[in-house]
Amino acid sequence: MEPTPLEPVDESWERALVVVAHPDDVEFGAAAAVARWTAQGKTVVYCMVTSGEAGIDALPPDECREVRMDEQIESARIVGVETVEFLGLPDGVLEYGVSLRRAITAVVRRHRPEIIVTNNFRESWGGSAPNQPDHMAVGRAALNAAGDAGNRWIFSEQLVEGLEPWGGVRQVWAAGSPDATHAVDTTETFDRGVESLAAHRAYIEGLGWEHFDPAEFLEGMSRPTGSRLGTTHAASFEVFGLTWGE
Repeated sequence: MEPTPLEPVDESWERALVVVAHPDDVEFGAAAAVARWTAQGKTVVYCMVTSGEAGIDALPPDECREVRMDEQIESARIVGVETVEFLGLPDGVLEYGVSLRRAITAVVRRHRPEIIVTNNFRESWGGSAPNQPDHMAVGRAALNAAGDAGNRWIFSEQLVEGLEPWGGVRQVWAAGSPDATHAVDTTETFDRGVESLAAHRAYIEGLGWEHFDPAEFLEGMSRPTGSRLGTTHAASFEVFGLTWGE
């Protein structure tokens, strides 16, 4: 059975906000797409809900936090992202709910994106591979925060702090979802995506992946996705429309 073809995403926007749980979440699949967008002159901002402090077994959280934040800032620079925010919520124990929606809504109101990019928040990556709880919590909360941000009566205390409602989010894109319907051609920016992932050197070493090859790993996803889009490399997204007809 032939894989279902993927449609190109709508790239007629100027500002995007990437909201993910951990440093490295963008780089394991979507960083090459970010490189494509910044090369087009679009503005992309990163928001890391945690600082990844529970991600390296050999490093105490306070030390790990600094290492992973530094690696994420460098990784973002490689693909043309200048602004990286860290919300500082606890790594590994995020819970979906009002408090997480509130935190992300404030970021959406501050940066006023047209597109929000988050990670796959389905229960698996397809097949039997389970998703990580932080990913599921953040993705769901980001989808909800896209609507919350436009309603002045939701988290209205933020408006006293100088933020205004923002109802301009058109779509939320979940990268790497097993239910992906769309994709982005990353053929020209694939190498920058590889470099961006390789910048997480301490994290990768901490996982014990001695022979890990970032290019080989990313190709394992980007080439099958590209074949569904009709390109060499591509990144896939599940698209959620927030405006009528999208």
